[in-house]
Amino acid sequence: MEDQKELKNLIIQGAVYKTTYTKKFENRENYETPNENLIYSFIPGTIVDIFVKTNQKVKEGETLLLLEAMKMENQVRMPFDGVIVKIHIKKDEIIPKRHLMLEIKPA
Repeated sequence: MEDQKELKNLIIQGAVYKTTYTKKFENRENYETPNENLIYSFIPGTIVDIFVKTNQKVKEGETLLLLEAMKMENQVRMPFDGVIVKIHIKKDEIIPKRHLMLEIKPA
C-alpha cells in the first residue's frame, strides 16, 4: 500500500483546501512583511554618494543616495516624509544585495 501523507489545510484568499505538501513547500522560507523603516539594497553595487545625514528630515521622493550597479547609477529615494535614523553604509563601499543601507522613520 502506498505511503499515506497527512492532509493539511491550505488557505488561499479565505478558501480552505485539504491537500498534501511537498517537502520543498514544507521547508520553504516563510514570507515576512518588509519593514518600511529599513531600506535595503535591491542589487549588489557600490555606494557612489550619500546625500543625507543622521537626524535629517527628508521629503518623499528626495534622493537619499546613489548606488552604482552594472555601470548604471541608481537613485535610492525616500518612500515617505520622514527622518534618517541611522546610516549603515559609507561612500565607495561595495555592498551585496539585501544589505541594510538606511534606517528611517515617518516624520
